[in-house]
Amino acid sequence: MILIDKPYVSDFLKETLVQTQIQVIKTPFAEKELYGLSIHFVMEQEAVNLFDGSAKVPLYTNSENAIEWVETHLPRSAFAANNKLFKNKVLFRELIKPMFPDFFFQGILFEKLDELDVSNFSYPFVIKPAIGFFSLGVHKVENTESWKNVLAEIKHEIEVQKGVYPEIVLNTSQFIIEQNIEGDEYALDCYFDSEGKVTVLNIMHHLFSSGKDVNDRVYSTSKQIIETNMQKMEIFLQTIGNLAKLKNYPAHVEVRVDAQGKVIPIEVNPMRFGGWCTTADLTWFAYQLNSYECYQKGLKPDWNKIFKGKENAEFSLIVLDNSTGIETIDIKSFNYDKLILNFNKILNLRKVNHQKYLIFGFLFVETPINDKSELNFILHSNLKEFIS
Repeated sequence: MILIDKPYVSDFLKETLVQTQIQVIKTPFAEKELYGLSIHFVMEQEAVNLFDGSAKVPLYTNSENAIEWVETHLPRSAFAANNKLFKNKVLFRELIKPMFPDFFFQGILFEKLDELDVSNFSYPFVIKPAIGFFSLGVHKVENTESWKNVLAEIKHEIEVQKGVYPEIVLNTSQFIIEQNIEGDEYALDCYFDSEGKVTVLNIMHHLFSSGKDVNDRVYSTSKQIIETNMQKMEIFLQTIGNLAKLKNYPAHVEVRVDAQGKVIPIEVNPMRFGGWCTTADLTWFAYQLNSYECYQKGLKPDWNKIFKGKENAEFSLIVLDNSTGIETIDIKSFNYDKLILNFNKILNLRKVNHQKYLIFGFLFVETPINDKSELNFILHSNLKEFIS
């Protein structure tokens, strides 16, 4: 069963709902967004009765906005409990403390940040909202001198982002400070089946322009990336699933792998794959693997079959965040036509109202595995050349 909500439902997800006839909860938003399509709707009360306080039926949300519906209609369900656990990064760190007993983290209210003495902290460290989305409000603090600048930036971002996402998705009243995690960063889409066994649907390497970069710009997947990391990721995810007793539960998980090959979690995003229908759609564009259908029907990818003919290709999701240094309100337009001239193979372009959501959109591309020039260009671009 699928519960859809703002801000975005992709064409691919809509096509999946029509072709597979997966049940969709008939909320006012779903009815309006899917109007005119042949959808297998289930009334809200009927859906509540089906779940009956348990997780016997798989439930997926395209957006964390839908978590509020779960809290309201299924407050005693395993879904609601796990959503609270994973959405709050402080609670999540408490959960996995037995796995990482020496990992430093500290929750703190926003109103107490000015009083916080960081002179004895180990640097660098990371500060971010305890309940966050994308990389909004995320900062790496390199030393004591940079702390005041980071605080000023956080206060400015809070003011700019006010009202963009509901508080259940992005809440800046509480922050978490935690030690910086060194290593390569990866994002994973996965689900836990009715027996609690994990299935990995994609592994994406999160590329950064520098050691100071904390933005979401480029996520790449390939045969090599998936095969190199699959075994250790499955073991790590299964441990998390066992700790939280996850069943019939999808997640978008972000981790780092250190120099010794140890997987260290950054966060688990509840009840969904990548936000804005991004990473699940990337999996389809890249491998013709339908993540939505896999979760709903308990299907396992046949990677040997999937990778045939794709051995020399890399597939990337590019997040067109506003890194121009110019306030969104002062940006009139974004030149998408000029942007795509820099890429040889466009899989999909998704334009976003930057005035409303503070990002320009998403680009899906295919590049040769041995040629990083296109990805390096967009990774280091501040996008100024594409705005007016």
